[in-house]
Parts: sequence; C-alpha cells; structure tokens
Amino acid sequence: MNQPYDELERQSAADREALIADTLPGQIALAQSLPGYAALSDIDAATVNGRSALAALPVLRKSDLVALQKTAPPFGGLTRRAAHEFDHLHQSPGPINEPGMRGGDWWRLGRFLHALGVGRGDVVQNCFGYHMTPAGLMFESAAEAVGAAVLPAGTGQTELQAGAAAAMGVTAWAGTPDYLKVILEKADEMGLNLGIAKAAVSGGALFPSLREYYSGRGITCLQCYATADLGLIAYESLGGEGMIVDEGVIVEIVTPGTGDPVPEGEVGEVVVTSFNRDYPLIRFATGDLSAVLPGESPCGRTNMRIRGWMGRADQTTKIKGMFVRPEQVAALVARLPEVARARVIAGREGETDTMVVRVEGEGIDAGAVAASVREVLKLSGEVQIVAPGSLPRDGVVIEDTRSYD
Repeated sequence: MNQPYDELERQSAADREALIADTLPGQIALAQSLPGYAALSDIDAATVNGRSALAALPVLRKSDLVALQKTAPPFGGLTRRAAHEFDHLHQSPGPINEPGMRGGDWWRLGRFLHALGVGRGDVVQNCFGYHMTPAGLMFESAAEAVGAAVLPAGTGQTELQAGAAAAMGVTAWAGTPDYLKVILEKADEMGLNLGIAKAAVSGGALFPSLREYYSGRGITCLQCYATADLGLIAYESLGGEGMIVDEGVIVEIVTPGTGDPVPEGEVGEVVVTSFNRDYPLIRFATGDLSAVLPGESPCGRTNMRIRGWMGRADQTTKIKGMFVRPEQVAALVARLPEVARARVIAGREGETDTMVVRVEGEGIDAGAVAASVREVLKLSGEVQIVAPGSLPRDGVVIEDTRSYD
C-alpha cells in the first residue's frame, strides 16, 4: 500500500474493537441528548459498547429522516448544531436536508483520495455538482485534506471541461463514472492531450467495461461508496479487492427491512453508524445491498471490507448519479390528473445511464409530463405514453434493467 493516511488504517482487529468500545457509548449518549432520537431514550448508553450491542438498537430509515425533518426542520432534531452554525446547507432529492462544514475533511473522503494516490502536486478536476447537493464540496474538502489543487468544474459544458483540463494541467479527476469518458472523447475530437492519470468516481455503477476503458488510456480509476448524510462509507484501494470500510463509521449488513445482522458473506442491507459529532447518525439504513468480504485487503489496510454496491433493498434507484424514489413517482402521478399510473425504467446505452418514464392514461400531454418529470425527479428522460391497463400490476414503479455483471 502507499503510505497510510493515518495509523487507524493498519490497527489490529482487537485494537479497532477496543476503540469502538471506548467511543461508541459517548456517541450514543450524544444522540440521546438530541430531540430527534427519542427512540433511544430508554437505552443505557454505557452498555452499547460494540457491534453486537449496537445491533439491538432501532434502525433509522430515510423515510424516518424525511418525516423528522418535516416535523422539526431543517434537520429533524438530529444535529448538535443549529442550521446557522453550519457552514453549508444542502438539499438532496426526497427532499432530504443535509448539513456540511468547511475544513477538517468533514465528510472524510480524503482517505479515499489518498488511497488513489492523489496528493500534493496533483490538480483535481472536480466534476461533481456544487449546486444544492453536497457532492462537489465533499470532494473539494477531500482534495484540500490531501493537499491537492482543485478545478471546481461542476457538471456540463463538456467542450469547456476538456479545454480546461488541458489548460490547467489536470492530473486527477473526480465525478460520476461515465462522465470522464465523455470528456476524454471530446478531448480526442478537439485534438487535446489530457494528463489525467487518476480518477475518483462515485454516484453510479463503475461497470467493468468502463474501468477497462480507463485502464487502457493509462488512468487508474477507483470508486468509493459515500452518501450526503454519512460521508465516506467505504472505498477501493490500489491492489485491493472489494471496498474497505472507512474508519469513521461502523457498517452492519442486515436483513432488508429489519435490523438483524446477516451471517458474514450473505447479502443484506447496509446500515451505518457514524462517529460524526455534529451529525451522529445511529444505525442509518442506506437502502443499499452489499455483503462482507472475508479477510483483510492485500493492500495492508485492516478494516472490514464489503463487496461494494449490489443493488437496492427497496426500489429506490440511482440514475445519472441521482436517487429516484418510489414516493417521487407517486408525487409525479399525483400532480398529473390524466395520468393513472407511471413506471420509471433505468437503462444503459454504452456507458451512460438512461431513464424512460412510462405513463398510462388518456389525453396526456407529453410535454407537461416531461416538465413534471424534470421538476419532481430532478432528471430528464424519455416520456412514453401507453394505453390504460398497459403497465404491469406488479407493484413495481421503478425498474432497473441495467446489468451489473
């Protein structure tokens, strides 16, 4: 492995569990002091000193988070700071409100960039969005933590992206998995030689064919698993296998819909407890599926590994880097009286996500549907109008047809 980010990466399993035993009770006590954690009021925090004890606590789901934030805006009584005491306030689809702080690698993604080999001397073209959602600032904070310069490129304007990458001497790139390919192809058209050698991606599936494409162009591409609420959860490393769990969280794999841990190696829902003192999420269910990968990483990092993203425990699906949730589809139907039912279909053309929205009914204005899709789902997609009764009555409102083999 390259030099460790800190000594936590190489500590023994026994030392890691001892650190959890020392730290976790205080984090539970902190959560109990917040009004949003009434469900923990009867828990003796001192007894929650390990993974097995943590498993007895209730699970906090995104639906719970949305409900709490409606009752006690903006953060549902789950933060230690008031809204004006945070440096940044964000909102992701749901809607879900998230706080953020400058400096100190608040989302902890510096560990991921370090594992990729990004550091001083690198210029990172950050193509994550800076508008409303925190992904752009998450990676900017990570670059600051490892001493790299940042080109805050955001999304879109591919020709300008390619030109800026060449002009600024960009050596590393951050963004959704498929967008770098678009920029590279545009640079080829423009006759530009880009110096990008490292790519940090998240927000979508990194398909094997896409990873091979980048490798063929001399680019090392690694992905991380992170969310706006939790920050870094797990990340790939050079020479490793699977994803290594970040040192700032505890990850459990549970039976979907429950809080019951599954045996090691079985697929289940990812539940995360964060040691963030500003926003102490306890047993937060991500809705993502994964499994524990036995043993330690060959790269020398010793924390638990997971197999990466293996689908959703519910129908919530990430398309073009954004989550689309069943409740959003219901909201879309509710605002269009002529639409009886709707079904969102996630697909793939080449290395790019696609979205088709099928609606059934009579007298439907496709333009009005398309506008509502952009407003409600925060994405654009093809609208297909079908006859009444055409959509399957199988309870599925979001269908993912992409292959992850």
